[in-house]
Order: sequence, then structure tokens, then C-alpha cells
Amino acid sequence: MAHHFDLEEQEQIAQFKHFWDTWGSLITWAVIVVMGSLAAWNGYRYWQGRQAQQAVAMLDAVQVAAQAGELDRVQQILGDLRGDYPRTAQARQGALVAAQAFAKAQRWKDAQAALRWVVDKAGDEGYVALARLRLAAALVQEKDYDQALVELSGSFPPEFAAVVADQTGDVLQLQGKTAEAIAQYRRAYDALGEQLAYRQIVEAKLDALGGNAAAKEGA
Repeated sequence: MAHHFDLEEQEQIAQFKHFWDTWGSLITWAVIVVMGSLAAWNGYRYWQGRQAQQAVAMLDAVQVAAQAGELDRVQQILGDLRGDYPRTAQARQGALVAAQAFAKAQRWKDAQAALRWVVDKAGDEGYVALARLRLAAALVQEKDYDQALVELSGSFPPEFAAVVADQTGDVLQLQGKTAEAIAQYRRAYDALGEQLAYRQIVEAKLDALGGNAAAKEGA
């Protein structure tokens, strides 16, 4: 049996039809956009998870190859890791692992290249600082003292100050710049806590050069 609407119901229906004719399409597209955005976000999170898993697997492969001394394989996997997942922590860690393996084999150019990539691409100041220190050490092995000092003069977080000063002193000493080396060793000595064994090493370097750290501290 047909339902007969009263005048008030007919007016409400007419208003609803007018509203839907005016806004219905916009509402529909808004819902589609919102649902599409949610789907895209979920897809992005899934993609990120997959990226992280694959990057971790490749880092493990770099470490296994490095431990086995398969340096050509290390180079290959590292290239893939940096190329496919350059923004991941695993890419930075992989480069540091590879550089250490290359340095152990005295492949200094390969070590420098891996460390340079971390310095230029890592973005994280802790990784960059560590890579700079190791890069300077690798440059010293090839007697490129000037470039080593350039790396050590770069930007470092405050907590690296003592290590940077000590390593700078080492390079200056190799260059025969004794007075400048002593100044850097004193800077490192003053920045280190009394209980640290590392401070005793710096003190020995000062004493060997006539820097007399203990006398300076007591003055």
C-alpha cells in the first residue's frame, strides 16, 4: 500500500533533495578523498616497514661478508644498500662496517669512499662525527695530513671535542708541528674527566713532547 506523506514530510523530503542536489557530489568526493588518504597512509606505513626489513637484511649481509673477508661482495652489497635505502640507519651502519673491513685490509681508498658517503649523506650528527674521525685516520695512513686536518676542523658535537683535539694533535705531531700538537693535547687533556684512562694516554703524549700536563694542571 502506498504511503502518503503529509505536507510537512513532503517539505522535508523536498529540502533533502535540494540539499543533496547541491552538496551530494561534493560530500561523495570528500568521503572518497578521505578514504583514499587513509588507504595511502596505511600503504605508506606498510612500505616503510618493508623498506626497513629489507635494509636490515642487507646490513646483515654486509656484516657477514665483512667478517668473511669477502671485500668485493661487501662493496657490491653496500652499493645496493646505499642505492636502494640511502636514508636508513642501516645504510650508514653498513658504510661504517664496510669502511672498517676495507681499513683492516689496507684498502684505504675504499675505506675513505665509504666514510665520505656517511659524512656527505648521513644527516645524523653522531654518524657524521664518527665517520669524520675515521676518515681523518684513513687519510693519515696515506700521509695526506693536510686533508686529515680539514676533516678534523669540520663541525662536531661538543661531546667529541676531546677526541677531535687528541686526533688533531696526532696529525700535527706527524707533521713536526710540536708546539701546535702540545696545544691540542692540552685541550684534549682538559676536556677529559680525571677518572678516564683515555686521559692518561693524552698525558703520556704531552709528557713525551715536554708538555708536562700534570705541572700545568697543578699551576
